[in-house]
Amino acid sequence: MRLLIMGPPGAGKGTQAKGIAEHYDIPAISTGDIFRGISKADAETATPLAKQVKEIMNSGGYVSDEITNQIVAERLGEPDAAGGFLLDGYPRTAGQVEALDAMLAEEGTQLDAVVSIEADQDELVERLLKRAEIEGRADDNEETIRKRQEVYAEQTADLLKVYGDRGLLVSVDGLGEIDEVAQRIFAALDARLSR
Repeated sequence: MRLLIMGPPGAGKGTQAKGIAEHYDIPAISTGDIFRGISKADAETATPLAKQVKEIMNSGGYVSDEITNQIVAERLGEPDAAGGFLLDGYPRTAGQVEALDAMLAEEGTQLDAVVSIEADQDELVERLLKRAEIEGRADDNEETIRKRQEVYAEQTADLLKVYGDRGLLVSVDGLGEIDEVAQRIFAALDARLSR
């Protein structure tokens, strides 16, 4: 099973990604985790590509689509992803969608579904403000949270349309208890995949 997961900040995407991966016995591949891992990687064990990414990140630069695509291709080439995967945080641009399509076509496969976790923006802002208070995140104020929500909406609107037009989009209400949302996701995916 080859899946993508998308959702605005605070929708519980990371938590649900882990649950989906366990449920379908596929690796959850988060580009954010990959980049964080690269930034902490030991210089001796890092691949040439990882060293290049680390230099870019350390200088505060932006990791290009081209390099991000290479990193994802490298990760999807690992044995645990041969039978499927759940991508979280990729693709983020039209160019990355094309690159992923090409990677999958090369393997003679394609995406099975794109899970989009939907949630009311005001409720998400409340949720994130509570989390910021509990975790002492002073930089997470309402203004920055709303800005991140807007950026997400701007960046993903086109991608959601592309996958919707392809009939791959599975939209799920992301509000409620973690298990409740997980059951909605499994039911929606099972219904989509049994067609």
